[in-house]
Amino acid sequence: MSKKRRMFDIDLPEDAAPEQTFPAGKPTDPPARRGPMASAIAETVDTVRERAGIEAAIRAENDALAHEHMRLKRLGLVLEPVALDLIDMKKLVRDRKKGPDFELKELTDSIRDLGLSNPIRVEARADGRFELVQGYRRLSAYRALLEETGDAERYGAIPAAVSPPGEGLDALYRRMVDENLVRKDISFAEMAQLAADYAADPIVGNNDPDKAVAILFRSAGYQKRSYIRAFLPLVQRLGRDLAYIEEIPRRLGLALAKRLEEDEGFAPALRAELKRHDNRSVQDELALLRRMLGQGDDEEAPVAAAAPSQSAAPRPGRAKTSFQFDRRTGRAKCVAAVGKLEIQIDRDFTTIDRRRLEQAVRLMLDQLDD
Repeated sequence: MSKKRRMFDIDLPEDAAPEQTFPAGKPTDPPARRGPMASAIAETVDTVRERAGIEAAIRAENDALAHEHMRLKRLGLVLEPVALDLIDMKKLVRDRKKGPDFELKELTDSIRDLGLSNPIRVEARADGRFELVQGYRRLSAYRALLEETGDAERYGAIPAAVSPPGEGLDALYRRMVDENLVRKDISFAEMAQLAADYAADPIVGNNDPDKAVAILFRSAGYQKRSYIRAFLPLVQRLGRDLAYIEEIPRRLGLALAKRLEEDEGFAPALRAELKRHDNRSVQDELALLRRMLGQGDDEEAPVAAAAPSQSAAPRPGRAKTSFQFDRRTGRAKCVAAVGKLEIQIDRDFTTIDRRRLEQAVRLMLDQLDD
């Protein structure tokens, strides 16, 4: 006898969705795994994306550094070695008188022993060369060391702050002047000569030396500028006749300038007297100027002490003999006069043993007596 199965009818709404679905297969089956190629591609994409981010950060940093470099370069604060043969000195009239610099050896010795502590300043030119703005003596010392040692690796190029081209001529002159104002050895005659040369420069377009003093020496005090202006007549009227105009002290220069202004006959008389003593030392020239002004106790009567209306001829001075010659250590200059023999050479004689120096001088004098 068979049992009958009961059937139950369950009515489900047609739009009802199952609340939960189950994937086919066992619930514990692992998820599908990527193939080797897909994994490699994914890793490559991640690496490229990471590298792109790093490169973008590096580019941004380089751009910032480049802008900062250009800003500092425009300010002349970037140092770079500049070959000596690429540096010219044509654009600016230097404020140093041409001639032997007997103190240059001290600077060359310092650079040889310690290196250059203060770089020069140059202006870049469109043709690839450079124009010197500041550092005339430092550049001269490097050139002397290169000629002396032949070491182009060490002295063939000099550290320099390079400014881009285009800075105004007035600003370049101011840079040169402001650096030299701190020098203790620059004289009023040298500063007055620079103002006169600046005013005569056709590029500047300013032919008034008084205004040139105001422009160039703006950083100096009023009293110093007045002294420079007082020296202007001296350098303009006697600059070519005075061999050591840069050695004239302030008081003597002011007295000479005043005499030039008051006495029209003083300049010709002084010029004639200077020509009579062409072989003269610094001390000789200063003594001559003082005699012409009536200063000092020299036995010769001063020529210009008389009134302008008198035309007494100047009395002849003492005979002088001067000569120069080259030695292994540099050029030597000798000035011989009555009772005096002066030797100028780039050497510190105080470093020589006194007895050795005395013996050398005695031997020289004995040979002159033969």
